[in-house]
Amino acid sequence: MVFLKKENEPFNIFSSTVPLFFQPIEGRRCFAFKVTIMKTLILTSILLSILCGRWSLRAQKIYRSEPIRFLALGDSYTIGQSVDVDERWPIQLGLALEREGLQIEEIRIIAQTGWRTDNLQNSINDENPEADYNLVSLLIGVNNQFQGGSIDTYRTEFEELLKTAIRLAGDDPSKVMVVSLPDYAYTPFGNGSTTISEGIDQFNSVNRQITNQYQIAYHDITPISRQGLIDPSLVASDDLHPSGKMYTLWVSEIMSSIRILDATTIKGDDATPELRFFPGHILVNPSQQNVSLNIYDTRGIKVFQRSNLQPGQPHRISLTPLRKGLYLVSLEKEGNILQTGKVPVF
Repeated sequence: MVFLKKENEPFNIFSSTVPLFFQPIEGRRCFAFKVTIMKTLILTSILLSILCGRWSLRAQKIYRSEPIRFLALGDSYTIGQSVDVDERWPIQLGLALEREGLQIEEIRIIAQTGWRTDNLQNSINDENPEADYNLVSLLIGVNNQFQGGSIDTYRTEFEELLKTAIRLAGDDPSKVMVVSLPDYAYTPFGNGSTTISEGIDQFNSVNRQITNQYQIAYHDITPISRQGLIDPSLVASDDLHPSGKMYTLWVSEIMSSIRILDATTIKGDDATPELRFFPGHILVNPSQQNVSLNIYDTRGIKVFQRSNLQPGQPHRISLTPLRKGLYLVSLEKEGNILQTGKVPVF
């Protein structure tokens, strides 16, 4: 049997059976794959990863030409309970960036031991920082879990905090990063409690999912925290919080996912096109000629296309005509996928 794909027939990734679509070549007794099926299969794989929550973001980019104004939002892990000031992970991250040749203009920490998501939001509202930071971190939720808070409340309040972090980064999600919750079961205080670990995993599942929805860098330091009972030097003197040594490992993990770029890094036909996501719109800054932007819904149906995008200036693509939902954005050239991302529309 030969399946012929109609010109505008959508490819449904939820089908229980997926037929292979062939198109006959005139004058031959054999059939050939349509070239576009390969692109469809790639997009389908990406969409499935998104729907299953396993999407991995590109490395976070920091430009050497921009002095760093770093705002760190959190609780005891961000303020560095039981360690010296210079051992706090935001301070160590600033020093690591300095060693890479970046200028650190400011590191500001809004955090306090015992804070839940609501405490942090209230404090941000009270302090009312300027929305001009080019690096904003968010690590919050362990006290929601420790105090027996609702996972649904955490989901709502974490998302609001993430929106706040984006606003404080000048409405630029690419300048925001989320750090996962460490697992305090792997401390003398936690004593290897599987109940604690299961709770941390549940809360991390929520914050990771929301972070991915907003196309924001997510740094998973939880596996590092689970070395605390094996190596006591990774736990502070209070038998609960990380030591400066563990925070150093966190910073190494974060730095491994950061790309430090010069202003001239992205240039020429070999450079990677830029996709930047903002509330309500996308900015496309292609580095190649004749790039097209395509947007697909979760069924794999193309719902938007902008062709012949040229380098030289960003192209602003509004998302307001789209219905609420999750979409795959794909930069393509001559049938090849150059770069993809996902974007929620609210």
